[in-house]
Amino acid sequence: MLLAGAFEVGYALSVGGSRGFTVPSWSAVAVVFFLLTLWALSRALRTIEVAIGYAVWAGIGAVGAAVLGPVFFDETLTTAKAAWLAVIITGVIWLKLADRHRR
Repeated sequence: MLLAGAFEVGYALSVGGSRGFTVPSWSAVAVVFFLLTLWALSRALRTIEVAIGYAVWAGIGAVGAAVLGPVFFDETLTTAKAAWLAVIITGVIWLKLADRHRR
């Protein structure tokens, strides 16, 4: 799942760099990351419920893109954004913990 999340971050950042798929190099990287993230997610979903897996995957992608966006692009990470990202991270952790208690 972590690998799928990492590939999702790469996909999100490369789509941003592609500027609507008008920059060929970033567009090609986006396609590669897209295929890798789908492959890794499909592997992870063999052992994780779809609802849990998708939430964790999307959460990792959202947080990773928000944190790394300012590193690679002219984006900002404000205190308010960081606080809401912390809410996402907390939600993903609690969701996974809730799934663990059921088993």
